[in-house]
Amino acid sequence: MNRGTMTTRRMILAAGAVLLLGTASPSIAQQPGARAEAADVETLDGIMAALYESISGPAGTPRDWDRLRSLLAPGARFIPTGQTPDGATRLRALDVDGYVEAAGPGLVANGFFETEIGRVVERFGPVVHLMSAYESRNAADDPEPFMRGVNSIQLLDGGDRWWIVTIFWANETGDRPIPQRLLGGG
Repeated sequence: MNRGTMTTRRMILAAGAVLLLGTASPSIAQQPGARAEAADVETLDGIMAALYESISGPAGTPRDWDRLRSLLAPGARFIPTGQTPDGATRLRALDVDGYVEAAGPGLVANGFFETEIGRVVERFGPVVHLMSAYESRNAADDPEPFMRGVNSIQLLDGGDRWWIVTIFWANETGDRPIPQRLLGGG
């Protein structure tokens, strides 16, 4: 492909992107029934704290699903990974209601406290990718976590607030420890 053809293709793609974005709503709509608290969405640290707090709590205590919804961009996805009995890696993509239905009963029945133990952030304009190492406990004062892992979180800096677009995660295993570069930063 010659240089002129490549330039023409880039111009066509750029024009298409402008047309597509030009037809989009000027702002992102809040999830139905969920109103974000300013402190939860004004900063990257605020939205991360709100995320972990909204899914955490003692056994028998309902989670604040409306708070979780208030953090999410429309169409946000939760994507847990795991292994099949034969060792193959799998994933499952859920919307917020699918996540609440799949994970909610266990979080409430068993108690669940997830805390961030390290973070690495990459940014390009409004697009932010955050690798957030976590520990999970059944009770806040459990001396040892029952699980650790890494959340790959994509966020949008909307200018007036932060939005979570995707949470994609994997648990730590004996042969796959959390990389040291993800631990200890915040």
